[in-house]
Amino acid sequence: MNDIAVIGAGMHPWGKWGRSFISYGTAAARAAIADAGLDWSDVGSVVGANTMRCGYPGYVAGATFAQALGWQGARVTSVYAACASGAQAIGTARAQILSGLADVVLVVGADATPKGFLAPAGGERPDDPDWLRFRVLGATNPAYFALYARRRMALYGDTPDDFAQVKVKNAAAGALNPLARYRARVSAEQVASSAVVADPLRLLDICATSDGGAALVLSSMEFARGHGHPDPVRVRAVSTVSPTYPKAVLDLPDIATDSAVAVAPAPHSFRASIARAAYEEAGIGPEDLSLAEVYDLSTALELEWYEDIGLCAAGEGAKLLRDGATALGGRLPVNTSGGLASFGEAVPAQAIAQVCELTWQLRGTAGDRQVPGARVGITANQGLFGHGSAVVAVR
Repeated sequence: MNDIAVIGAGMHPWGKWGRSFISYGTAAARAAIADAGLDWSDVGSVVGANTMRCGYPGYVAGATFAQALGWQGARVTSVYAACASGAQAIGTARAQILSGLADVVLVVGADATPKGFLAPAGGERPDDPDWLRFRVLGATNPAYFALYARRRMALYGDTPDDFAQVKVKNAAAGALNPLARYRARVSAEQVASSAVVADPLRLLDICATSDGGAALVLSSMEFARGHGHPDPVRVRAVSTVSPTYPKAVLDLPDIATDSAVAVAPAPHSFRASIARAAYEEAGIGPEDLSLAEVYDLSTALELEWYEDIGLCAAGEGAKLLRDGATALGGRLPVNTSGGLASFGEAVPAQAIAQVCELTWQLRGTAGDRQVPGARVGITANQGLFGHGSAVVAVR
């Protein structure tokens, strides 16, 4: 097994704090280093997940965080993969550890987001599909989420109440998480009475944009065992796969599909292939999971992820939810952290935050939201332009 150890996890609480992303990331990094029982000087490499909204410091996040923590000679790397940036950073750290380039790597991501939905950077870029979907179609992120929701309604008979119940579930978990931005329980009636943003999705069906940071200290298994971590949480797989031609279903940010006349579509969708690659690498299957953290940009999208990570067959996500299987106390809890419904988006930190939650759950230190006996967890999300993102952690 090519396992690496998670010996430290830390986060800055998420919200709208009005400060630099650097302050959130360094706070998370210090918390993770302290959690690992190490000094900053013990870190041999820093991998920063970039934020493109925060100027040049955001574009070179690895060096930015290393400088903020105090130059000490560590190797630095900066990665960007939109919402999958955190998983790419974890994958980069793992490669450095397994290749022997570093024994201890700090992975950190943080963001300070604007109010409202995320839009492409300014400028005229007619060859950029993300820019085109806004300029040509007016397809903001909520509009895209709504199209997926409508597709589920048409194909599977999902209802707005099914979507609302995802928010109810995640808000209940978020109410138990001191790091979450939104810590109030929500009823289905409150979701149904919130403002329509993009029919059928309402304001409480869609995640906010937030400020926040998350960090992990990763190491070789030998280092962990020699420095006070005899049985650490381990990262067993990192999937960062890309789509397979032809893509027959629209996928953000593209506004067209490939022709499947000459070449048959792949047997699995892009999102399903992300999880399958992680399972294959880890040598496990969905039946081995104790919990999952998935990317609930919208309530409807969480139901899609249930199917994509193999918890149920296509079209059965809403039934799984209604049966209580994915709630705290259910057969396989999903988004025990509260998910993006409770945190909001802080893009470079999101996939790292998901692994922080798995770490605390697998350690048995998640408090009131603890999944009893948790041993195996998976994260799943995706970034623009075909960036897959899934991490399997085990104990």
